[in-house]
Amino acid sequence: MQGFDYIVVGGGSAGCVLATLLSDNPCARVCLIEAGQRDTNPLIHMPIGFAKMTTGPLTWGLTTVPQKHANNRKIPYVQAKVLGGGSSINAEVYTRGHPSDYDRWVEEGAEGWGFKDVQKYLLRSEGNTFLAGSWHGTDGPLGVSNLSTPHPVSRAFVQSCQEMGIPYNPDFNGPTQEGAGIYQMTIRDNRRCSTVRGYLRPALKRKNLHVITNALVLRILFTGSRATGVEYAVRGRTHTLLAEQEIIVTSGAIGTPKLLMLSGVGPGSHLRQHNIRVVQDLPGVGENLQDHFGIDIIAQLKHNDSFNKYDKKYWMLWAGLQYAMFNSGPVTSNVVEAGAFWYSDHKATCPDLQFHFLAGAGAEAGVSSVPKGTSGITLNSYTLRPKSRGSVKLRSANPADKPIVDPNFLADPDDLRVSCEGIKLSLDMFNQHSLRKYIDKICFFNGNTPTQETLQDYAREHGRTSYHPTCTCKMGRDTISVVDPDLRIHGLDGIRICDSSVMPSLIGSNTNAPTIMIAERAADLIRGNA
Repeated sequence: MQGFDYIVVGGGSAGCVLATLLSDNPCARVCLIEAGQRDTNPLIHMPIGFAKMTTGPLTWGLTTVPQKHANNRKIPYVQAKVLGGGSSINAEVYTRGHPSDYDRWVEEGAEGWGFKDVQKYLLRSEGNTFLAGSWHGTDGPLGVSNLSTPHPVSRAFVQSCQEMGIPYNPDFNGPTQEGAGIYQMTIRDNRRCSTVRGYLRPALKRKNLHVITNALVLRILFTGSRATGVEYAVRGRTHTLLAEQEIIVTSGAIGTPKLLMLSGVGPGSHLRQHNIRVVQDLPGVGENLQDHFGIDIIAQLKHNDSFNKYDKKYWMLWAGLQYAMFNSGPVTSNVVEAGAFWYSDHKATCPDLQFHFLAGAGAEAGVSSVPKGTSGITLNSYTLRPKSRGSVKLRSANPADKPIVDPNFLADPDDLRVSCEGIKLSLDMFNQHSLRKYIDKICFFNGNTPTQETLQDYAREHGRTSYHPTCTCKMGRDTISVVDPDLRIHGLDGIRICDSSVMPSLIGSNTNAPTIMIAERAADLIRGNA
């Protein structure tokens, strides 16, 4: 039975950051436990590898319950199962949200998490190779860069947005979020910069940092109301670790509530249904699930003008050789090169829609493609601050069983309204001159002027997760909050949560950078520096 000062449960985006920062103190014994494998798969490190990792062994293989507001479809729900978590398999898009998102957190009970409080942590993590000034950090561990050569159709998308009145924006993380442009990426030297590469790997030589992979944590151990250790399994054998100071749960918005409930922390009635002894009755554990409901529009191109041409083996081989020999070419792209933040309603004080443009079709598992041998492009849109709320529940008391995930997509009618505006704007973007000249036909919509009913039907049938689950162990002071603003679980000692599950509400952007910020600030809270 080993003992540590800190046990970090979950080696995802937040866990790698936290284990690194806590082990900065050579006197602190830190253990990081991850259910997945090490990040040795070469696809992880190639920026374009994202397109091959939205299913398969680096994910948990989750599927939602039938979504009653989305044609009762069971939707694949991608969550990473590998060291680095989402930062190892995501599309590498670097956005941080609007300042008002963080100020809203304060109004929701998360004192100390307003934009003026968290901005320094966003900047502290950021190692931007292109932008600098009061809105950007340049020395942080997380490499952030511009694509060296955006694809011609990605540039055409940005021009099309300008043609319909959306201004060009070279920096979505600066003073103004609205506009269209080429995204900055968590890429350094044409290789993915996950939190393993940026944070953890330089720290692995430390004698006080111990990393365990391929280990399923079964439960957190409590003595009274104090968390004292964790029980985990590797290759069928059960082991126990003890924590002398704190256990920090960083297993994500799906894994964290699951682990807490298996350990007796959660809605008492739900735990008793599974014959789990209640340590702390917290009704908010697993509730308040929020995610971006992404809707894709696909267009088939006239010629081989997108990354689909590299589906052919000889082009694929050429791209691989170019990357291996010269560190250049299509492999250096993440496919999701361009995007926009815009309005469904110009009365809004900040953008309420985000767009991701993919210079290819069929890049992600479960998303439609174009006929084999042709090229396509994809435009995804989603409502930035959905009102629908879902849940994560236990399927059984067996830790090996997958949880029951219900994002409850489109439950609120306003989410459907904004989603339909996103589809309409997507079609407008495709039909502007700069992009339309590449397009042969817009799949499903070609030649049709969609009615509101058509748009609604399309949203229900084609929408999916945007890989941004959050808020299932929310920070705050209300009846469904799980942690206080110092990230301590209400009513318990020696345990905190530090991942996207503690967000009081969903950030209006991609969620990886805000999750890393949470870990940066959590390290200061734990060390008494905040």
